[in-house]
Amino acid sequence: MKIVAISGSLRSGSSNAALLRAGAALAPEGMELVFYEDVGSLPHFNPDLDGGDPPRTVREFRALLGAADGVLISSPEYAHGIPGSLKNALDWVVSSGELFGKPVVLVNASPSGGERVQASLTQTLSVMDAQVLVEASLRAPFVRKQLDSQGRISDPHLARALRASLEALASVIAAR
Repeated sequence: MKIVAISGSLRSGSSNAALLRAGAALAPEGMELVFYEDVGSLPHFNPDLDGGDPPRTVREFRALLGAADGVLISSPEYAHGIPGSLKNALDWVVSSGELFGKPVVLVNASPSGGERVQASLTQTLSVMDAQVLVEASLRAPFVRKQLDSQGRISDPHLARALRASLEALASVIAAR
């Protein structure tokens, strides 16, 4: 079971990326998290570039998503919304359809709680016909304080919640 994990933050010390990496250790047996770390290298979305031969980075991103069984997105909340780089990445797959019917779980690490970014992402992904698992999605404010020095989740409640999110994702994929 291949899950593409995408952080909406470009920061090298991102709490969202750390949450995804910590999640890999909690994934159910048979689930592999593949980290897409090139969100910032995608060109600005331009329909003129989305013809027969889109840019290489876009083709690679689409191929990765297309081959995935599911998607895990962790994003900060910028100005009450989706960071521009993540929204740009999603814009590149609106018309190509790699997320059509694909199960997606959102795990947002934002100091504010991430309620608005989670709502924005849910709306955007739903328009794209992704299968957003709202009940399995979670918000994890102040994640940095809940990780140990090795990047493992030290808070048992967060560990259980993230494990449950990943198990729900696995269950939906297995039922397909």
